[in-house]
Amino acid sequence: MSGSHRAKPRSRADEPAVAARPRGHRRKAKKKRGGRTLMGSTALLLAAVSGWFTVGPGRSAPEVTAAGMPDLPAADAASPAPAAAAQAGQRTEPPAADRSDRSDGSVLAIPGLGPKFTAQIPADTRQLVVATGKGKDASETGVTLWTRTVDNRWKPGAAWAGHNAYKGWTTDHRQGDLRSPIGLYALTDAGGRKADPGSRLPYDQDKAFVIDGDGFNGEPLAGSFDYVVAINYNRVPGTSPLSTKYPEGVGKGTGIWLHVDHGGPTHGCVSLPEAQMVELIKALDPAAKPMIVMGDAASLAA
Repeated sequence: MSGSHRAKPRSRADEPAVAARPRGHRRKAKKKRGGRTLMGSTALLLAAVSGWFTVGPGRSAPEVTAAGMPDLPAADAASPAPAAAAQAGQRTEPPAADRSDRSDGSVLAIPGLGPKFTAQIPADTRQLVVATGKGKDASETGVTLWTRTVDNRWKPGAAWAGHNAYKGWTTDHRQGDLRSPIGLYALTDAGGRKADPGSRLPYDQDKAFVIDGDGFNGEPLAGSFDYVVAINYNRVPGTSPLSTKYPEGVGKGTGIWLHVDHGGPTHGCVSLPEAQMVELIKALDPAAKPMIVMGDAASLAA
């Protein structure tokens, strides 16, 4: 992102600029009636394997002078020309080879996910968010929630268009490198500025989930943290996304979240349109041990 912005004094984290708050008021994980799952035919799956959503971020990355503030632009950086935002609900068709031979749309293996990452998925993980970047240095991402069936197959939900970090992806994420970390991470905690939309994960509503200023494409950042799911990269599971406990230290990057898309690249997070973030938060079930596998298409296929 670029553009003029003065960070708030309470800024924190590699992605959000928000203050840590005690989590005494944090809601406990709760059961909900008829939790909506993100199921769909395999004809919707994996934008990463077939076509791509074109959102065209600016490609001249500004210098990031404030370490620990992903999704916050440098105070004096110039804004590139605005680009089109990712469209909510836009989908692509999969290759015929990736279509299911089952009426329920399930497949034996998730298309585009190679043996390296497939082997790392715990046996008790029954929900897997797959965030597949268009390229190693690109900021467009296709996101799908997959659900494991009782006979150990996978059923896809809708394929959504989103964003990742401005400069793409890395296996060695560092504070301020403008790349999203490649890997497999648990999803245990949610929160946001807005009220709990029906989360089964512990949800921390707090006015500290706030950001302003402009993004890399000149788009407003306001509302980006209305809904978030913490990605367990360099964080303590079971704490608010606002927590400032970083097991590997600040230098390894902090505050990697799934959050509301603002129409452009992030500093390290993965973003989705607001309606899809709400749908995802409602669907994630702690009993299903949800995780996210994220990276560019070539890395995930390894």
